[in-house]
Amino acid sequence: MSTIDKNTHAETARQQGIDPESVTISGYAVDECYGPATSRTTDAGNPTQPHDRIGQPGEFPFTRGIHKNMYRGRLWTMRQFAGFGSAANTNERFKYLLQNAKGTSANTGLSTAFDLPTLMGRDSDDPLSAGEVGRCGVAIDTIDDMHRLYADIPLEDVTVSQTINGPAAIIWAMYLAMARQRGFDWNKLGGTLQNDILKEFHSQNEFIYPPEPSVKLVVDTIEFQTKHVPRWNSVSISGYHIREAGSNAVQELAFTLRDGMEYVEAAMQRGLDVDEFAPRLSFFFNAHNEFFEEICKLRAARRIWSSMMRDRFGAKNSRSWLMRTHVQTAGCSLTEQQPLNNIVRVAYQAMAGVLGGCQSLHTDSMDETLGLPTDTAVRVALRTQQILAHETGVHRTVDPLGGSWFIESLTDQMESDALDIIRAIDDMGGVVEGIHKGYFRRSIAEASYRFGQEMEAGDRIIVGVNAYPDGNDAHDVEILQISHQVETDQNAQLEQFRTERDDAGVANALEAIRIAAREDKNVMPALVDGAEARCTLGEMVQALADVYGRYTGGPEW
Repeated sequence: MSTIDKNTHAETARQQGIDPESVTISGYAVDECYGPATSRTTDAGNPTQPHDRIGQPGEFPFTRGIHKNMYRGRLWTMRQFAGFGSAANTNERFKYLLQNAKGTSANTGLSTAFDLPTLMGRDSDDPLSAGEVGRCGVAIDTIDDMHRLYADIPLEDVTVSQTINGPAAIIWAMYLAMARQRGFDWNKLGGTLQNDILKEFHSQNEFIYPPEPSVKLVVDTIEFQTKHVPRWNSVSISGYHIREAGSNAVQELAFTLRDGMEYVEAAMQRGLDVDEFAPRLSFFFNAHNEFFEEICKLRAARRIWSSMMRDRFGAKNSRSWLMRTHVQTAGCSLTEQQPLNNIVRVAYQAMAGVLGGCQSLHTDSMDETLGLPTDTAVRVALRTQQILAHETGVHRTVDPLGGSWFIESLTDQMESDALDIIRAIDDMGGVVEGIHKGYFRRSIAEASYRFGQEMEAGDRIIVGVNAYPDGNDAHDVEILQISHQVETDQNAQLEQFRTERDDAGVANALEAIRIAAREDKNVMPALVDGAEARCTLGEMVQALADVYGRYTGGPEW
């Protein structure tokens, strides 16, 4: 029986007489040809009859997709990422995206990127924020900024995604307070809060509090969403940043799903009914260069998650078994050399996300390795999705690659290897224990180092980087520049905001946040009240830090 060899990387492949070109990024040596004997997904007595391991679209274990008719019924949501400079700047970009998405508005979402100070819970006038305000995303300090960010946006008609983690509960509280002031019904608000703090400890480092209270804050948002904002996705469990940090596809798959299981366990320990909150959990995966691996990763992810939710956690509602996922093309795969080539990379990565069965998709802009995207680059990225949706025919049938001997064999192998990793994390006591032991960082660093070695040796060809350099000296694209005036203006607005508020009311609201944290209560009501009392982001973050402390890393780091 032909199989895919596990953990065969380019160097060892050569030693074994295997062509390194046949080895995937995750280390699978791909056979020259596949046939019926390579897949465990057909009944032995009847090779034409699908096995339960594949199933049917919209049915357990959802290998072929979470909906029976998938894109024939509704296209994926085209969720473009935006966020730079001030809230007013980003609001203009939002309106530009909505204008250019006309004709597919029901499938359009606005995804918000925040600048580094906001991601770290710092106000723009904090000394540590100097030079970073508005640079890699939008600066948000106050509820007034939130009003400016979403001014004139029909929040009950357009879904909103917020890429925020450490201060996620506070940013979401500001959003909800703003929506209430504008008269929107929380029951009608749709959107997603990234809010996956565990992956920050693995990969992205934008954490504020220690792991244990950080997970507690995530559970607070899950509980609050379940009771008060029913259409919102309280957590987008994110493998994207794990992959961007250098993991391979199998690590991304396993670490992401096990992080999700950690949140489920914590919420159930809080006393929440799994079938009450699990249907609103969502996921966020990377679509990298290895086309077939990326497709199989999503198929395996749905199968693993549905089995875990049903069998490990006892969920009875079939919606609790669904792994709904957003996909973003791989920013780390884009090159500053010959940036127009990135349009091609993004297009086939997006195709992999769609063939893998994603529910929403973000296509990176070609210029993101050089700076924040220009209007032109953003439009090309959006048009890439629209061409994919309307000109390629990929929406005409569900799971068009399902049943391919290669696809099913690779899906099986990735599932098996991911389950091995999940069991290893269980054995070490769970994700938080793995963080304290440095397991995730070491694993990702090893994978990243191996990929770097393969690039240096020429076993991984990256066009324009280690091969085909002609044209590297050309400057083909405009670069968006963020003026320092953005920081000056933001700080002036913040100073005026502070002079016009009720200081006693702010002090009382901040103390209420500390009390809720100290008494181990859900802090969301106090945070919403704090936003309406005109507390700043940094002040509310510090109020929680007064109780939880700030985290700088464990001894193994």
